Amino acid sequence: MTQTPVQHPADHTPAAAAPVARKVPTERTHHGDTFVDNYEWLRAKDSADVVEHLKAENAYQEAVTAHQEPLREAIFQEIKARTQETDLSVPNRKDGWWYYTRSVEGKEYGIQCRVKAQNTGDPVADWTPPAVEAGVELPGEEVLLDCNVEAEGKPFFAVGGTAVTVDGNLYAYAVDNAGDERFTLRFKDLRTGEMLPDVIENIFYGVSFSPDGTRLFYTVVDDAWRPYQVKSHVLGTPVTEDEVVYQEDDVAMWLGFDLSSDRRHLVLSIGCSEYSETRLLRFDDYDAGLRTVISRDERVLYEAEPFLLAGPAGQNTEKILVTHNRNAINSMVSLMDAAELAKPLAEQEWTTVVAHSDQVRVNGAGVTSTHLIVSVRKDTIERVQVLALAGLGTPAQGDPVEPAFDEELYTAGVAGSDYEAPVIRMGYTSYFTPSRVYDFVLPTPASPAGELLLRKESPVLGGYSPSDYVATREWATAADGTRIPLSVLRHASVARDSSAAGLVYGYGSYELSMDPGFGIPRLSLLDRGIVFVIAHIRGGGELGRHWYEDGKKLAKKNTFTDFIAATDWLASSGWVSPSRIAAMGGSAGGLLMGAVANLAPEKYAAIVAAVPFVDALTTILDPELPLSALEWEEWGNPITDPEVYAYMKSYTPYENVGALPYPKIAAVTSFNDTRVLYVEPAKWVQALRSETTGAEPIVMKIEMDGGHGGASGRYVQWRERAWDYAFVADSVGATELLPGAGVK
Repeated sequence: MTQTPVQHPADHTPAAAAPVARKVPTERTHHGDTFVDNYEWLRAKDSADVVEHLKAENAYQEAVTAHQEPLREAIFQEIKARTQETDLSVPNRKDGWWYYTRSVEGKEYGIQCRVKAQNTGDPVADWTPPAVEAGVELPGEEVLLDCNVEAEGKPFFAVGGTAVTVDGNLYAYAVDNAGDERFTLRFKDLRTGEMLPDVIENIFYGVSFSPDGTRLFYTVVDDAWRPYQVKSHVLGTPVTEDEVVYQEDDVAMWLGFDLSSDRRHLVLSIGCSEYSETRLLRFDDYDAGLRTVISRDERVLYEAEPFLLAGPAGQNTEKILVTHNRNAINSMVSLMDAAELAKPLAEQEWTTVVAHSDQVRVNGAGVTSTHLIVSVRKDTIERVQVLALAGLGTPAQGDPVEPAFDEELYTAGVAGSDYEAPVIRMGYTSYFTPSRVYDFVLPTPASPAGELLLRKESPVLGGYSPSDYVATREWATAADGTRIPLSVLRHASVARDSSAAGLVYGYGSYELSMDPGFGIPRLSLLDRGIVFVIAHIRGGGELGRHWYEDGKKLAKKNTFTDFIAATDWLASSGWVSPSRIAAMGGSAGGLLMGAVANLAPEKYAAIVAAVPFVDALTTILDPELPLSALEWEEWGNPITDPEVYAYMKSYTPYENVGALPYPKIAAVTSFNDTRVLYVEPAKWVQALRSETTGAEPIVMKIEMDGGHGGASGRYVQWRERAWDYAFVADSVGATELLPGAGVK
């Protein structure tokens, strides 16, 4: 096959020829349908031919986008100039210590530290974090982990979990040096600084000590990268003797664990997005083994939190708080005595604590020693409510109290709580309000509304002013009449004269919501006059459980057509020129990008698909591949169901590439990604190039040392974001800053 040299828009000099992978036809037959896959051979990760091909893709991408390098550098410098590089997090109290992370200018990674806490008898004072200052060491500061030292000489670095014993003496931390999300766990004696000889290889996210500090719990994945075992390591014993606390053999179920808020139980969570099972292990009766709250056979999606509830006479009763969807599609919160577990579910007595509502999605609930904390979503916005435990589940139950904020579009969530604390830590952000950390003083009879205490607003340098930008809620209308919420962000000086450029961003899967949040990199696009639209399409969770269910399985195409409706809204909004619209999405949002490229290529000047799930059918048809079986609940099972197979085959991007005028496309991926394998975009890009009737370049950028989140290190990640945004800005002709915009 001959190649036409790509022309640079900037200088019209021919670029290198695009790499052409050889075609090796592989037949895949299911339900009487045969698909011929010419590029499946690219899956051989250890093949020298494949590695050479990927390097050639990078070289081609570098040649095609070389003229964007000054713009990339400008955006990187803007991100850097707006970021306070020497900074530290708000200290978080756990037991007798305040824990926090420092960042230092010029260093890629954080430094984890702690200082001793005081107990004066004044609860709110004792839970007021110490005043900390960037670059200033606190008296008595101890460094737990300098991630810069740990990362030295390593191609990749990420921490997958840390834990400290209740007495504050032992520290455990898990590190990944490949980007494949397999971690090595090490232990440090914080009294001496000495490393313990215990080392545990190949664990997954999440580690916790038992309350007495003698055991550490951790998770292990199977060959398909599914967390399937929770194990217990007794310090000082061989790792080969570690106990399997529980093993989940159903390949469609995910396993995780945590400690209950009062640390009396180990709580195992087993489930998929449609039903679940919780098993409890009492630390004071460890040998009694696991106790199931509601069997998965009941097909209830729920979470359970055991705790002790004080009765009117002061006696404590073992209760279980259940957040569930039993006869409640948007979920509700109920309370039951632990003794009820001995009965069949149909005979158990539950008390309603938070009733079901069609307008409010209950996302989760937890407890402190005095209050119930509930996370809910209403009118697309996530918010927090608290109720006193006194009288819970009785006619004396009080009304929920909700911390009040003054913006229309925001995100507020619990960022941490301690069972004994009189406060809960909250995170707050909006599109143009940098991240804030609050402590919410829990309501008391003397202060029934509670009190919000601002602990920190992340500084933004470079003369940033929120008043330079505007965020509005708009609505697109889908073909079936459904109204699709949009968040529309722009610089205040953009004129509504149909001349600006636009970018539409979406995800739309797994009930994940694209919540309002501040991002320094995004300012570089807005400052260049790009109108940024976040499309809250079906398949996400913004408007409750129905919103999710109307965008999954045999309704999945709603996700794609909703995104196109959002694009059409932007094209006719009066803000932008319809010829200057780009699209962006990642992971399952990358599948979205591939689908809209096939459905409406003419609507986009450029598409950026990050770690894109574009060969979804091939992946899900092979249960041996990482995480495939866990996808059945989202897309359906095409192995056993011919209708699901035919429906997926009709939209999956790779199988539906055709003779179409594709726009500029960038597929961005990582060689070591375990969630969306690099082979998916590698095959897709080859298919696009061989079929397109257009002349626009189609490139693949592959990070050879990264995982699903790309490379590690903050400066490297800023450069990756600058690459994506420069590709977009160049493609829609929005490379120059608006008058007066940019870093001051």
